[in-house]
Amino acid sequence: MSNSVATENQKLQQEIAVLPRSTRRSLDYQQIILYKDINPLDWEDWHWQLKNRIRSRDELSQIIKLTPQEEEGVKKASGRLSMAITPYWATLIDPEDANCPLRRQAVPVGDEFIVAPHEMIDPCAEDRDSPARHLVHRYPDRVLLLATDHCAMYCRHCTRRRLVGEHQEESSSVSRFDAALDYIKSNKKIRDVLISGGDPFILEDEQIENLLQKIRAISHVELLRIGTRTPVTLPQRITENLVNILKKYSPIWVSIHFNHPKEITKRCKIACDMLAEAGIPMGSQSVLLKGINDRPFIMKKLVHELLQIRVRPYYIYQCDPVRGTQHFRTPVAAGINIMEKLRGHTSGYAVPTYVIDGPGGGGKIPVGPNYILSQAKGKYVLRNYKGKIYTYLE
Repeated sequence: MSNSVATENQKLQQEIAVLPRSTRRSLDYQQIILYKDINPLDWEDWHWQLKNRIRSRDELSQIIKLTPQEEEGVKKASGRLSMAITPYWATLIDPEDANCPLRRQAVPVGDEFIVAPHEMIDPCAEDRDSPARHLVHRYPDRVLLLATDHCAMYCRHCTRRRLVGEHQEESSSVSRFDAALDYIKSNKKIRDVLISGGDPFILEDEQIENLLQKIRAISHVELLRIGTRTPVTLPQRITENLVNILKKYSPIWVSIHFNHPKEITKRCKIACDMLAEAGIPMGSQSVLLKGINDRPFIMKKLVHELLQIRVRPYYIYQCDPVRGTQHFRTPVAAGINIMEKLRGHTSGYAVPTYVIDGPGGGGKIPVGPNYILSQAKGKYVLRNYKGKIYTYLE
């Protein structure tokens, strides 16, 4: 652990000590019986966090009071996208409230096993647009490289549930990406590579560096991006060594999956501070989820708190029609209403783009309120965020 992180942790423990017990529970892991004897050095070890993820009903029942829906979900969730909750995330869950937004994202429920008629296994048609193993090429100048099928925690709304989950990965060697890298080398239009998964930061440092090094060696690749949720679900993974590796292959942008303000804890802030202070720009990608973040005041609080930890709100995604996620999806009108309440009502930097990933591989399609009321030759009638009407003449 770096000295800076150790110092921050000491400060955090001092602050925790003076808080009311009800507030301390989500901050001090030793308030939970399951973790009361865990050494702080173990708690801060990301490998320990992964090894001790909550995988069974018996473990979970020591954290929360399970509902019948959760009992059914935990029993059925096996194979791909089986339950896996980091101890860190478990400390943030409300043990009594089944509607806790963090609990709903992590704990399986019976509704996951109901498939609506319009739901698909691969709603974004990534398999169709894959010219090489582990690679998706949809847009002209950029590709998606799927570096792993593992995550620190398996979010119940996962779009890639057909791929992501606990099973034997084919190999840990970076050579498994040779075909994908050869494809990128052969297509000089590709200037941007997004590394995602699963979660790339679940790979070991040497694997990450090896992959970055190989991509950086391709002369026409200008930009590297990494999609991750570890600063949210496993902030201990953001280590000094990992940050130094990322700095070495700059420019690298990190896109982080945030869904709710409660995810922005002091420990999460430490992780984001380490990335920001290393000169690594960060953006947030949120999925609009029913009963979790589909109210404007919750999303506004989220985007405001993201800016405070130097993460730029980037996208709000309409929840994809992937099999077993109907209970998470909102009407599109809910997303448009959120955008209506953000644009003009808060800082421009705090306003993400609301998109629908066109089912069947249409890509990201921006959706939002209509500000153009009418148009004729050389004349536009517009409304502003207050509903006032203005005319613009070309």
